[in-house]
Amino acid sequence: MQIGAVYPQIELGGDPGAVRRIGRAVEDLGFAHLLAYDHVLGAVHADRTPRLPGPYTEQDPFHDPFVMFAYLAGITERVSFATGILILPQRQTALVARQAADVDLLSGGRLRLGVGVGWNHVEYEALGQDFRTRGARQEEQIELLRRLFTEPVVDFSGRFDRIDRAALVPKPVRPIPIWLGGSGEVAFERAARLADGFIFFGGGGVDHAVDAWTRLRDRVRGLGRSVEDFGADYVAVPRGGIGDLTAQIDAWREAGGTHVSVATMGRNLDSVDGHIDYLASVADALGLS
Repeated sequence: MQIGAVYPQIELGGDPGAVRRIGRAVEDLGFAHLLAYDHVLGAVHADRTPRLPGPYTEQDPFHDPFVMFAYLAGITERVSFATGILILPQRQTALVARQAADVDLLSGGRLRLGVGVGWNHVEYEALGQDFRTRGARQEEQIELLRRLFTEPVVDFSGRFDRIDRAALVPKPVRPIPIWLGGSGEVAFERAARLADGFIFFGGGGVDHAVDAWTRLRDRVRGLGRSVEDFGADYVAVPRGGIGDLTAQIDAWREAGGTHVSVATMGRNLDSVDGHIDYLASVADALGLS
């Protein structure tokens, strides 16, 4: 099982130096990957109809994952990168294909593209996309991305995108794996049909994630797809000490999980050094370094 870390973007004040330090530390400490969340804009929550259900506001800083990973690709050698998740339907599909392909090329094939539909309708409006059709658009986009990554010339007419005999050149070094993230039966059903893996967020605890993974695995198997080729990443949110974290990781490994991403946010770590020190303690406890 691969063990990685989550970039703690909202607790670093948008400090560009933190990107370099944490990216380097994650690799030096022996973690397999760095996972980054995504938002283009943060919106004021007050006086919204419909309300905004997500946790982030206009005060929470985010770096663009593609830009950040392209930068880190140049100063690291081994660690891989995962978007967890990129809000795909609010973006132009062909542009995502170009950006993802370049990150994969510049990193030597180290990108895992995790995508989802998001929750921020203000962000969708600002980017000129329809929030109401985001699920259907994402399904079409996944098909189109795979064709752009692999086919010499693409001729595509869909509900949301039209490509008239055009090509993505240069292409990534291999078909970039596309994982889904989210919660609920709609997300699981879509992932079972379309995805290479799924990212489970640990807000409900590892037992909840294990139950969801069991149900998703049954869906994948029921569609005649190989469960062994389907990935499962659990974003572990430590609630206690290192012992609690290692217990979560052990439970996920026992359940057949393929990846774990350790989140350090929410632990009152008020500096880059604090986050790196905590990751060092995790790496030591898990025997990574």
